[in-house]
Amino acid sequence: MSHHPYLAIVTGADSGIGKATAELLATDGYDVGITCHEDVEGVQDTREAIEARGQRCFVERFDAASPDAGDVVDRLAGQLGGLGVLVNVAGTGVSERVVDLGYEEWRHVLATDLDGPFLTSRAAARRMVADGVPGRIVNVTSVHEHLPRLGASAYCAAKAGLGMLTQVLALELGEHGITVNSVAPGEIATPMTGMDEAEAYHQERTGNPLGRPGHVQEVASVIGFLCSPRAAYVTGSSYTVDGGLSLMAAHGHDQAGAAWREL
Repeated sequence: MSHHPYLAIVTGADSGIGKATAELLATDGYDVGITCHEDVEGVQDTREAIEARGQRCFVERFDAASPDAGDVVDRLAGQLGGLGVLVNVAGTGVSERVVDLGYEEWRHVLATDLDGPFLTSRAAARRMVADGVPGRIVNVTSVHEHLPRLGASAYCAAKAGLGMLTQVLALELGEHGITVNSVAPGEIATPMTGMDEAEAYHQERTGNPLGRPGHVQEVASVIGFLCSPRAAYVTGSSYTVDGGLSLMAAHGHDQAGAAWREL
C-alpha cells in the first residue's frame, strides 16, 4: 500500500512535546498544520522553525475542550491540501483529590484530554477514509494511561479512556490502511512539568531506572517512527516512553509516601 502524503497536523505545538514533534516531522519532509490554545508567541516560534526547514506551516487557535474541536482538522487540512498524519498532543490536568475535586474541573480535564482527541481523530479519520489515504493517528497519552497517580483522577481517567479509544479506532480503521497508536510519556522536561528542556539531562530521579526525566525529542522520535513507513504494521499499540519509571511500582514506597503526604 502506498504511503500517506507528507501532510501532518499536530495539536498543542506551541511548546513541549507538540513543538518537538512538529519540528521533527518538518525535518522528515512534512508540511505541518499546528495549533495553540493561548501561547501565540510559542506557536509562532514553532512555525518559524518549520519554515526554516523549508516546509509549509499553517497555524490555528484551538480549544480542545470545545464541542467544535474537530473543526480545526478540516481548517488545517484544507490549507495543507490534504492530510496524512494527525498527532494529538494538546492536554491539561489538575492536582486534587477526588473528595475535593469539583465537577467543573473534572469535566474540563475530560473534555480537553478525551473529548478533544475524539473529535479531532473522528474528523481526521473521516477525511482520510474519504480521500483513500492510508494515514496515521498518534495520540499522546501518558504513563497514566496505564498507572494511577494520586490527585490526578480526571487526568488518569481521560488518558486511560484515550488509550482505549486508540485501540477501538485501530480496529475500526484498519480496513482503510489507517493505523492508530498511542505514545505514553513519563516525566518529560516541559513547561507542563515546570522544567526547561535542557534540565532533562541535569535532574536526578532516583525512582527512575534511567535516573532522569525525559527530553521532548525522545518522545517526538517515537511519534515520528509511528508516522513513518517503517511502522506500517504497527497499530493499536501503546508505546511507553518513561525511562523505565513504570517498572518501579514495587520499589517506590518512599516516593509514593512522600507524594501522598504532599497532596
